[in-house]
Amino acid sequence: MSEEVTPAPSGGTSAEPAPSPAPADPPEAPPESERRSTGADQDGPVSESDALRSLAQGGATDDPERSEAQRAGAIADLIARRLSADASGTRIGTLALFNDSVSFGGGFHTDGGGRPRGRTATGEGSVLPLDTAELDDHTARFVRPPGYRSALGLLSERRLLVLTGPSGSGREATAVNLLAEALALSGADGGGICHRLLDPADLLAPGWEPPVPAGGYVAHVGDGPEGARHFRALPRLLPAVVAALRARGCHLVLTGGQDLAIAVRGDGGAAVAAHALAPVDPMAVLERRVLGLGAAPEAYAELRARCASGGVTDTLRELPAARHAARLAAEIAAGRDVAAAAAALRDPSDQVRAWFDRHRHPEAVAFALAAAVLEECGYLTVAEAAVKLRAALAEPAPAPPDVRFRDRLGDEQQWIRLDGSAGGPPRVRFRNALLGQVVLLYAWTGLDGWREALLSWLRQLLGHHDLEVRARAAVAAGVLARADHHYAVHRYLTAWAAAESWQLRQAAATALGVAGGDADATDAVWALLHDWARGGSSARERRLAGTAANTAGGLLGRTAPDRAVAVLRDALDRGDDWGTLPSVAWGGVHLVHQGQAGPLLAAHLDWSAPQDLSPMVVKTLSAFVFATTRPYEAPADGPVEGVPGVPLLLSGLPAHRAALAELWARALARRPVQESALLALREWVDTYADRGRPGTLDALAGLLADVARRPGAHRERLLWWLNKWAHDRERPSRNAAVLHARLTRTT
Repeated sequence: MSEEVTPAPSGGTSAEPAPSPAPADPPEAPPESERRSTGADQDGPVSESDALRSLAQGGATDDPERSEAQRAGAIADLIARRLSADASGTRIGTLALFNDSVSFGGGFHTDGGGRPRGRTATGEGSVLPLDTAELDDHTARFVRPPGYRSALGLLSERRLLVLTGPSGSGREATAVNLLAEALALSGADGGGICHRLLDPADLLAPGWEPPVPAGGYVAHVGDGPEGARHFRALPRLLPAVVAALRARGCHLVLTGGQDLAIAVRGDGGAAVAAHALAPVDPMAVLERRVLGLGAAPEAYAELRARCASGGVTDTLRELPAARHAARLAAEIAAGRDVAAAAAALRDPSDQVRAWFDRHRHPEAVAFALAAAVLEECGYLTVAEAAVKLRAALAEPAPAPPDVRFRDRLGDEQQWIRLDGSAGGPPRVRFRNALLGQVVLLYAWTGLDGWREALLSWLRQLLGHHDLEVRARAAVAAGVLARADHHYAVHRYLTAWAAAESWQLRQAAATALGVAGGDADATDAVWALLHDWARGGSSARERRLAGTAANTAGGLLGRTAPDRAVAVLRDALDRGDDWGTLPSVAWGGVHLVHQGQAGPLLAAHLDWSAPQDLSPMVVKTLSAFVFATTRPYEAPADGPVEGVPGVPLLLSGLPAHRAALAELWARALARRPVQESALLALREWVDTYADRGRPGTLDALAGLLADVARRPGAHRERLLWWLNKWAHDRERPSRNAAVLHARLTRTT
């Protein structure tokens, strides 16, 4: 190995042989606006001094790009695990999602208020009597919801009750039971037959009266604003409708969703007898339908155990509507495979397809997509993003719209819940961990007219002031890229990867990491990264190479470290173009924090093997020194265990000790890397050795002893600098004195 300096006489601790003066502390990093105008973003080759200065400035502990990459990587990792499979074994089936022949028996279907198949209206024309089977299904094993007695009192007194609740909540069953009891209480002599009013709007016609006397009527208003808007007139027409019901000895229950509840609360709405249906415990519905009344405790225990083992309990936790409990109860009663039925009901593809078949208006879709992108964020953050997306999807309005997403969550968005269990503002969460991803994929591939607006909105989120919003938007972009990798690369990923904004470049790296987690796209993503890394030296091509290095060090690098270091080499080995050095150095740090220090250090040893002044050697050793300076911040469920705030390469000693000793020896012997290496080593000695685990200083002493034993001036150099630091007038180092004494004895 050729040295820059001649070794000192043996024992020379007072002066290093032709020593380099102790370098001054690096200057503070300039503002972000100034950093963007440095040579790294200019056309033509970037000089060595510019690159090394940029690397030194990137060592600030509050560097925003580092925080961005770390948070985005942690979120991307979580989402990628969800995409692969969740605890139930449910997987996103793109074939089921986009195949027209799919049958979707589970999920959010129209409620039980639809007209029976195979029957037509008879006799009176506008009504249809409920047959014995329907009545029995609704009443035989009915579970009364909370507030049922109050609703019955209102119906008996007022004759007309507006009963509102989400689809699938059992609102028709509740209406039929209320009518049956109200008719019995009134002593109706017409048999108390319940009828379905086929067209609820008939109520609003002048002179309407019940076709069949002494009967009960249930009428369902379609969900959504269109179905309910006519009923804004109900408060005004209410006296005539109620008078007609009383004259014929009848009762009527009008059922609907949130839009109906809003419509009848208009002017004069206080006169309308309205009742909001409270949720019923779905397990209580299932138990009643399977066991009836008066079952033995052992039967209940056996049924609950069967539901838990077959996934029924988890299914009803995610899909708590009474309709789903009734369906699973029928499967159990018929002796069929209830586990298969529960899995089919939970299938996210079916749920999403059925939901989009029912909800197409921008208000509902905008909140669903905002929740899919920003799941786990606070409600206000999600709602704000949804309002902006709605504005892009809807016709321009002269004034801000009266949008109240929270009021509609339990109606249109039953798959979403507001979770305030952790304290603080409520968080928006899907009930099924995979639903948000399927919502995104469906909207991206199925709503062709809205794709441009969706992409523009996602791009806006990448500039949000909240780091978590930016990170989740980048993850969402990766989810979309899974649908069609080629389209995503040419439509938005390449533009983001080459952008001047480091936030967009980080977003592209995160998105590619998520997209590359799909087995069908992995090879294509790695090929793209190599292509970018080997590009030219223009500013745009250099930024593409930097994004490739950043991507390789992320989620993809953890599972394929050999492929990652190959991309890093392509991005680094660009002759006299030094512009990619900071990005490659960061990519290496990310690899270390992904638990892949071994492959990276082996690559650094290989790339710096000539030990000369060639650009590749200096770049490699500079990247190594940079990795030694980066404190570790352990993410939740991180792949490695480290000490927060301490570089992982130090806190992990004696792991990789031989490779570290050789790389430290090379870095300390080579100008211009020597200056940054000495600064980094002093930080290890003075700062991080005391913050690490017990025994860190002993491990560092062993590492320095390995360096000192190498041929050349390594021992003399270390002793000279440790002595200098130990007796520094302004900042004497106790640890340096300890290490100097131990190194003197052991070598």
